[in-house]
Amino acid sequence: MQPTGTQRIIKIRRDYNAWVADETMEDYALRFTPRSFRKWSELRIANTALGAVSFLALEAIGGALALSYGFTNTLWAILAVSLVIFLTGLPISYYAARSGLDMDLLTRGAGFGYIGSTITSLIYASFTFLFFALEAAIMALALELYFNIPLALAYVICSIIIIPLVAYGITLINRLQMWTQPVWLFLLVLPYVFVIAKNPEALSDWTSFAGREGEPGSFNLLHFGAACTVALALITQIGEQVDYLRFLPEKTRANRVRWWTALLLAGPGWIIPGALKMLAGAFLAFLALQHEIPMERAAEPTQMYLVAFNYVFASPQWALAAMVLFVIVSQVKINVTNAYAGSLAWWPVAEIHRVQARAPLRHQPGGRRCHADRLPALGARPRRPVRRPGTSGFASRGAGLGIPAGAAVGLAHWRALLHRPRAPAAPALSPHRSRPGAVRSVQQPFRRAGHRALPRLRRAHLFAVLLARRTLRGSLQTQSPPE
Repeated sequence: MQPTGTQRIIKIRRDYNAWVADETMEDYALRFTPRSFRKWSELRIANTALGAVSFLALEAIGGALALSYGFTNTLWAILAVSLVIFLTGLPISYYAARSGLDMDLLTRGAGFGYIGSTITSLIYASFTFLFFALEAAIMALALELYFNIPLALAYVICSIIIIPLVAYGITLINRLQMWTQPVWLFLLVLPYVFVIAKNPEALSDWTSFAGREGEPGSFNLLHFGAACTVALALITQIGEQVDYLRFLPEKTRANRVRWWTALLLAGPGWIIPGALKMLAGAFLAFLALQHEIPMERAAEPTQMYLVAFNYVFASPQWALAAMVLFVIVSQVKINVTNAYAGSLAWWPVAEIHRVQARAPLRHQPGGRRCHADRLPALGARPRRPVRRPGTSGFASRGAGLGIPAGAAVGLAHWRALLHRPRAPAAPALSPHRSRPGAVRSVQQPFRRAGHRALPRLRRAHLFAVLLARRTLRGSLQTQSPPE
């Protein structure tokens, strides 16, 4: 008789179980978002998604383009890129919000498959990592100016403070964006009002600015193309918007107007305030030049807004404090999104390597190959696994950071097949044995006493049983061997 054994509960497992049972950390970060979890209103989700537009890299890009190619080329490049980003982002946002899928699952469903979606996730994760570093560098420059601390230490501070804010995923990010949105909007609009009121001729001077390489008021196709190339790097931002749009409530006849409004504003519509911020950055970079800021530093958001807030406050100390507060609020708002979206995008890249490295089965009986990257259900809409309170499972819930590194998230939808008590390891399967005998041999360690062969388990399902090394429930066992 084969002993079933009891699961040994050690402190690490108890802590892990308590963490998994914490509903505030559930984010459905790596799988389909069920309707029961889409509990926030359309306005709340739209507000959270639009909070990501706070990033000051937009002003930096606009300022750099204006300084290099002048006002005319920069204006047309921003308009053209905005149109492209809106048109490409609309279908992506719609299907993500309708289906409740993040970018990785959406890419699999679009036909890229497991490997293809992993490559696109790597590209997307690289985007979020680069922008996380860029936004942290902007905030570090502000801290260096105000607190006079080493720049390297400021980099570390600006990176570390984001992690606790992201660990609780969409639940805490929703609150953070809601609390900081009024402060951010006020500090964003305030300096422009004072600049235009006190220096209205700056706008007319800006429209005739030629930049380093242009001529005043002239359009240059090469400069336009170069500016478009830089601005098109923002097209990947739609992935971060999708990571929030998947929490939109299901569209019904009663809420369809609100649903479409939230989708358009927070999805492809993010580029509308984004384009305005790029143009604002171009204006502030020109204004910084007028205040004798060197051209190599005029495109820095800290210098831009320091000049702008000097129009608001007579005291340089107050202007510096307002600039630092605005930069910190802006960069925290965007970097929680960068960290959240980047962790979701990076997890499939790390997961495919881990699953393939652990896969004990390369051939199925009969010579059929079974790779971890060909599991059929991974390209489909995964079901929510059933979790028993107080126990650990084959796959854990994914929190905002995707931290549960020991969880086989990619195989979560086979969890219902598996029984919790451990069983002895399965013997190696020889490809030279006949198919029925080989299957029964592999199934033998997973059967309880008094039962015969298991049901017909093929391909991915058999792979899941072998990889888990667990016994099946009695209800899934049969009295007759497979044919």
